[in-house]
This record gives sequence, C-alpha cells and structure tokens, in this order.
Amino acid sequence: MAKHRFHSIHAHGMVRVGACTPSASAGDIAANTASHIALAKQGDAAGADLLLFPELGITGYAIDDLHLQDAVLRATRQGLAELVAASAKLKPVLLVGAALERNGRLYNCAVVIARGRVLGVVPKSYFPNYREYYEKRWFASGIGLSGTIDVAGQTAPFGTDLIFAASDLPDFVFHAEICEDFWGPLPPSTFGAMAGATILCNLSASNIVIGKARERAMLCAAQSARTASAYIFSASGPGESTTDLAWDGQSLIYELGELLAASGRFDLEDELITADIDVARLRQERMRFGTFNDNAAAAGHPEQRFRRIAFDHQPGHDDIGLHRAIRRFPFVPDTPEKLDEDCYEAFNIQVEGLRKRMVSTGGSKLVIGVSGGLDSTHALIVAAKVMDRLGKPRSDILGFTMPGFATGEGSKGNAWALMKALGITAEEIDIRPAARQMLTDMGHPYADGEPVYDVTFENVQAGLRTDYLFRLANQRGGFVIGTGDLSELALGWCTYGVGDQMSHYAVNAGVPKTLIQFLIRWCIATNQFDAETDAVLDAILAQEISPELVPADASGAMQSTEAKIGPYALNDFFVHYVVRHGLAPSKIAFLAWQAWKDADAGEWPLGVPPHQRVAYDLPTIRHWLEKFLIRFFAQSQFKRSAIPNGPKVSAGGALSPRGDWRAPSDGVAGPWLDELEANVPR
Repeated sequence: MAKHRFHSIHAHGMVRVGACTPSASAGDIAANTASHIALAKQGDAAGADLLLFPELGITGYAIDDLHLQDAVLRATRQGLAELVAASAKLKPVLLVGAALERNGRLYNCAVVIARGRVLGVVPKSYFPNYREYYEKRWFASGIGLSGTIDVAGQTAPFGTDLIFAASDLPDFVFHAEICEDFWGPLPPSTFGAMAGATILCNLSASNIVIGKARERAMLCAAQSARTASAYIFSASGPGESTTDLAWDGQSLIYELGELLAASGRFDLEDELITADIDVARLRQERMRFGTFNDNAAAAGHPEQRFRRIAFDHQPGHDDIGLHRAIRRFPFVPDTPEKLDEDCYEAFNIQVEGLRKRMVSTGGSKLVIGVSGGLDSTHALIVAAKVMDRLGKPRSDILGFTMPGFATGEGSKGNAWALMKALGITAEEIDIRPAARQMLTDMGHPYADGEPVYDVTFENVQAGLRTDYLFRLANQRGGFVIGTGDLSELALGWCTYGVGDQMSHYAVNAGVPKTLIQFLIRWCIATNQFDAETDAVLDAILAQEISPELVPADASGAMQSTEAKIGPYALNDFFVHYVVRHGLAPSKIAFLAWQAWKDADAGEWPLGVPPHQRVAYDLPTIRHWLEKFLIRFFAQSQFKRSAIPNGPKVSAGGALSPRGDWRAPSDGVAGPWLDELEANVPR
C-alpha cells in the first residue's frame, strides 16, 4: 500500500537484493530457464531490485565437454531469449550465468538483464585449472576485452570494464564477477568498487568440500569490508552433476563485513534469499575511508577505465517493509557470543586506559565521587580492576559519597555498600551546608525557603561535588576519575567546567549509557568481583536513572533523567547514526522506527529485563529525535570541545574533539531540523 515516502526503503537509499539458488539440472536448458524465470517472478513479488543467479546456471556448470556442443550453445541462446522476454514485466535486474560465443571463442559470462533489455555481458577473467577444475579446456578469458556482443536479438556491451548504474536511484551501482575471480589476490570486483560500484555480485558454481562454506563466507566478508561494499554470492545447488563432485547451493549477502542473509544448503527446491542493502551508507562510508580513495588513485582511478551502463529502475515509494535487521542497541551486540567479546574488550580498554594514565602521572591515589548510580559505579569497578592489575591495594582508591538536597537513601546506601564490598577507602561529605551557603550568598530564592529548583539550584550541587574532588585530589596526592558517559556528552547532560564535565581522566567518556548497563551485567556474569559486590551491582542496575538534584514531588516521584531528555535507548541510537554514519534525521527516524516499533520482533541482547523490552511509535521517536538534534548540534558542543582525555571504546565512535568528532562550538541545528520537518510525517 502506498504511504508517505518516509516508509519506503528507496527513499532512504536502500536497495533490495536477492541471491537465487535454482534447482539446477545438468544440461536440461529448458528446465533451467524455467527455474530462472520462476525465481525472477518470485523475486519481483518480494520487491527485489536485483537478483543474482549462479555461474552457468542456464546450462548447469558440471557438463564438461558438452559446453562446446553446438546444440547446447544454441539452446543457451534460446533460453536467454526466453528469459529476456519474461523480464519485460518484472522489476528486478537479473544477473544470469551463461556460456556465449564471440569471435570464435567461448566465454563464461554474467548476462545482465533488465525489463526486456540486455544491459551488458561480463566475461569471466580467471579460471581454475587445478585439482578438479578444467575450465581452460572450454573457455577463453575476458581479461582486457571491451566491445559488444549480440544476444537475444540485441547488441549489448561486452567486457570486463562494465559497471551498471540506476539513473533514478542514487548509489544503486553494481559490478559482476564470476566464481574464481574473487579467489585471486586482486579480484576484478576490487576495481569495480573503486570505479563506483556499491554492490559486488559473484555468480559462482563452486562445488562443496569440507570447510569450503567457511572459506566462501570469509572471502565475501573480507571483500565487502575491504571495498566498503555489499557482496552477493550465489553458488550452484545440488541439481548439478555429481560425477566426481557435490554441490550445496550456498548463497550469501554481506555488507561491510556483516552477514545480512544466508541460504539453506543442500536444499532440493528453488531458494531465494533477500536483504536490503544500504547503498547510501556505503557511499558515506567511502567518503570517510580515505584509504579507499587513495587506493583508487594508486590504481590509476579505475572509473576512467570502466564503462558505466545506465538503466532506469523506477523504484517507486511503496512501503515494502524492511528486509534487514536493525539492532535496537547499536553499541550492544544481540548475540551472546558477540556481547561477551565486546564487553570483555570494552571493559579492558577502560582498565588499560586508566592504568596507563595512572602510571604516566605517577599518581598513587585515585579519587572518585560515588553516587550509587550507573556511571560512578562503572567507573569505580574499572578503578578497582586497575588497582588489582597494578598490584596495589584497593584502599588507594578514595571514594566519596556527597549527599545533596535530593539524594535518596537507596542510592546513598548502594554507594556505601559498593565501596565497602570493593574494599576502597570510603568517606562521606555532606554538601548541603556549603550549597546552602552558596545559594544564600547568591540571593537564590531557595535560601529563603522557596521551592525553586532551577538549573542554578542543580548546578550548585554538581559543581560543589567536583570542586571537592579536585581539592581532595590535591590534598591526598591523587587524581580525579571522571564518571560521565558518552550519552551525557552527546546530550550536554553534564555541568560544564567545575562540574561533572571535568576530571583528570574521563574513563567513561567513550561508553554510552546503554553499554554501561551491559558492562556491569557482564562483570557480574563473568565473576570479575565477589558475590557481595555482585549483589550491590544488581541493586544498582534495578534503580531508575536520576541525577537526584531536585527533591521528590508531592507524590514522592523522584527526578527522572529520561523524562527530561528522553529514553537513553533512543538517544544512544540517535548518537550512533549521527556520529558513526552521518545519516540524515529522516533516515535515523526510519531506522529507529523499524528497530523499536514492535517489542516482540527481532532479537534483544541477553540480559534486558522484561519490563525494559518496550516499543516506541513514530511520533515518540520523532519527538525525542528533534530534542536530540537541538541538544547535540546547537547546545552542547562547547562542552565536548573541552573534555578531558579518555579512551575510545567503540567503533561506533567517540566525541573527543581530538578524535572522532570535531565540530564548531557555535554551530546550529537548522539543517537537521529542516530535514526532519520536511521528510518525517508527524
């Protein structure tokens, strides 16, 4: 059903691709053609923009010397003509494998077909002629060829210098290579990518032996990562001849090294897998990936040697769903194995960063404010592990809880319990007398008993805590550990200067709030500490996130951070796609809506409590995204421009002005707000 263009994948720079595994038959060209047509129709119904078929799929790969028989060659051309005719009313571009004669030579080809037109024919470059393969017995190499060929009653471009580009769908540009081509040290698709192709297609036969499926996956992942592209692979299925070999029909779709879809293997029926490729993201990735462009320059700018074959795709803007998994927590893997690996790395990056800084400064003590909240808890357990690694007593960590006007007994109790369990030196400094004196000196209404809880009221408390910590560090020969996280820096949810924005080392600055929760859970699950500490960590995880700077209201409800600035789950989603990918707000909204619109769909990372498995509708996402854009682009950069050192943790990015994020402190949010308003329905 047609909707606002916001709901269309094409409006957000995505292309739906499919990898097909026909039920091949060795030499039955009529049956193979029919199988190709059936899968093409199936792909059309699935909304595919591009469909990839196996190498020599029209005849079958394993027919040996039959490739040279005139009857087979004529039947191949007839099958292609039928397929071209059938494609006239179908949307997808088809990449089909067939053997074609040209100038007295036979070539193993990828035939590119779109809506009744043969866009071009790409011959195979490299042939296996080792072990069980004898392709040089039948086929000539296409290396260096550039010309035309007659096929299906049309004259089409022919050569290894072709890439194909949709004239009406930006970034939908693809290249074709065939099987052995990408087993070589320098695959043709490398040059195709440097010439502008975002989607690399491999028509393969590829028999199966033990371990080969892993090798194919490795090659596809590596090539897509190295060339900042999507890589689609389709191999022949079990219908091939088993004279001496067997076939498994493995199909794979990768993007930037990540698997998006994989077929079943050894299936006897036709199979189609689909995934939505974010070609706009690939273009943006290449703009950031200077090495990619330097390689293109070193290779003599391959786009100058390629013919770019244009075609009209007419994508439309219907809502066809999204065939692509979007993680709700982009900084947090969904699978238990990856989550364990990432948490191990993140925690140890922080530990090593703080350890090195402590050794470099010659400090003997670490000074930290402990509130009983998530951030100070995580910074404290990192500090405890640093002391263990240095062989120093944890009592050299000086922890201070500093209750203010709204500090709850629960959080203060947790702070004390955690400091006791970890065995650090713990003290309490009640900041209320000093805060009251400062408010009195300023003539603030609160000093006269009025319940005025403005930003001054809040920042007097936050500033005093930091001021005490710095002076305590001076007095006791230590340095102050910052506790603020990446999410707070993104939102400017920190007190500038003499406040929680400042420290001697910001150990949490590269870690978003959502990941901190998983890191604490990981510490519990992997027995980083003892049972007493784990019990306190569990209690802290169960608390609502609050700065506890404003007293509870008449109903007893405490100050809620997320009620003020929005759910951290959404804010972390926004910051990831702004900082790491530079996406337009409308696309961020689209991805967030796809990830969060249904709490029962998709995977949740291990350990997310049931009550936190929520959904957000589009109006909610749009509302908080607008608030985020204002805070991030217009209100908070001056704080990030002056942050202390801290370790980068995630490939998703950091906000240090010395590293991942450099922006003017006096920037505006106008372009982002205008784009949101123009392209996201209210």
